Amino acid sequence: MKVIDATGLIAGRLATRIAKMALMGETIKIVNCEKAVVSGTQEATIARWKRMKKRTDPFKGPFISLSPDRMLRRMIYGMLPHKRQTEESRGMQAYERIMCYISIPDDLKNQKFESIAGANSDRLRVEFMTLERISKIIKG
Repeated sequence: MKVIDATGLIAGRLATRIAKMALMGETIKIVNCEKAVVSGTQEATIARWKRMKKRTDPFKGPFISLSPDRMLRRMIYGMLPHKRQTEESRGMQAYERIMCYISIPDDLKNQKFESIAGANSDRLRVEFMTLERISKIIKG
């Protein structure tokens, strides 16, 4: 089992690496999901999430959660093969091996946290926002 700290990591790059690890059979837990970042201007980022939220039917779905841990988990879901919705499909099995958390749960406090090489937001030269800030702005 790998425990990954998402603090300061680019959400898209993190999601691709996590999806690949899960497809290879690893169990992954991601902590501090609210501190992962999405690059782009605030207006463009908020507009993208609002557009996704608007195109759903509140009674039929798809049901899009706006909590930061669920937002990151949905990004990872989009990078897994999920077209065949059967219980034995490898994408669904990989998705079940991934869990995202806001902050650090008590049972993972003593674990050693890993990071993803090449996903740091330190080298970003454009504007970016954390998932926590996106969530707060959209929820109102």
